[in-house]
Amino acid sequence: MPTPTPQRSWLAALAIYLRAPVITMLFLGFSAGLPFLLVFSTLSAWLRSDGVEVAAIGFFAWIGMLYSIKFFWAPIVDRLALPILTRTFGQRRGWMLLAQGMIVAGLIGLAGLSPVGNLGWVAAFALLVAFGSATQDIAIDAYRIESADDDMQAAMASTYIIGYRAGLLAAGAGALYVASAASWNVAYLTMAALVGIGVLTVLIRPEPKRASLSVQLIHEPKVRAFIRASRGKPKALRRLGAWAIGAIVCPFTDFFRRYGVKALGILVFIAVFRISDLAMASMANPLYIDLGFSLATIANVTNIFGIAMSITGGILGGLLVARYGIGPLLIFGAAAATLTNLLFALLALAGQQLPMLVMAIVGDNLANGLASAVFIAFLSSLTSRAYTATQYALFSSLMTLPGKFLSGFGGLVVTAQGYATFFVVATLLGLPAIALAIWISRDKQLVPTPVIKTS
Repeated sequence: MPTPTPQRSWLAALAIYLRAPVITMLFLGFSAGLPFLLVFSTLSAWLRSDGVEVAAIGFFAWIGMLYSIKFFWAPIVDRLALPILTRTFGQRRGWMLLAQGMIVAGLIGLAGLSPVGNLGWVAAFALLVAFGSATQDIAIDAYRIESADDDMQAAMASTYIIGYRAGLLAAGAGALYVASAASWNVAYLTMAALVGIGVLTVLIRPEPKRASLSVQLIHEPKVRAFIRASRGKPKALRRLGAWAIGAIVCPFTDFFRRYGVKALGILVFIAVFRISDLAMASMANPLYIDLGFSLATIANVTNIFGIAMSITGGILGGLLVARYGIGPLLIFGAAAATLTNLLFALLALAGQQLPMLVMAIVGDNLANGLASAVFIAFLSSLTSRAYTATQYALFSSLMTLPGKFLSGFGGLVVTAQGYATFFVVATLLGLPAIALAIWISRDKQLVPTPVIKTS
């Protein structure tokens, strides 16, 4: 349960960004952001440029649903020790290295293909990249939460978003530039090489301190009860049952025990917070291409300029949370991230107008950068340190699942109704998030107001 903390001065809020755990998240954020576009909007741009139909591209968005169901294997990442890797690097870093290996393998596989006539193989390698990326996210999120106290989580979320957006810049603008100058195959090989930034970060930084698995298990009441009830049964069966209860059951019962009936409302809020921007994202690049913008223009405006606005939003979100707390920023972030989608409807109606493209990208990325930093800090505050990876994976999976599922139908809506109608519908999907943000912000148990220092 979140606890009130003293309200910092602006200088103290800025000083947090110089601490080693906060800086580390800049590079791990890059590692997390790099693969995402390579199986999402960048991949959709490649497919569309090679003549793949829009309706088929829309269904490729379902690959991103792997990010939304990662809670299924989060208990394994949380508790299962990997041979050699865990002993050498630790639980969190070992899993990060394994995941990064899967990402590299999938990107190299994609680089050796031509989409036309090979959509099945494209989907298979994209699934490998997405699975590795989602697994890496589980380990990084747990690493972040375990690496510092609660009062640093907002700053770490902010630098994570900055790094994440830098990864998007590399996978977006970088990939488009390389594809324009050379080929899409070379672009994906280049992205595979950039995974090395995350690998180096994992090798340099230490494993966070945490209680050993045996210590955690023995202090869990449900595990102790199972051990008592299973006396006389085979030792291996008892050990497996205790592990399953501690890794799978306890993280969920812990959350509902702490928040009671409010837990259901919290989960609904998490599910709808990003539904608007995720539902529309798969059709953004096809819109730009169908309006007649060149790949170079898309790279310049949507990635370089857009990423700069996302970074600005992330920094602003981190500073405002450190200064004023999460509650008020949840409302503002939900409203901004939802309403800025209307700018894409205006762009669709305006046609190939560069100023309108700039306006849409600036508004969308600034709003989403701020909203993401605030929301990550909020989710981190809900997470118990005893079940870090599993609980946060549940939250972050639930955050993306509805939007990712709906985005798969984006191509069908665009084909039937046009781009403008599609983006208006996507905006309407975000209204429940605003209403729930107002409820959440008024509950002091969920987002307590910081106490202003008087001396």
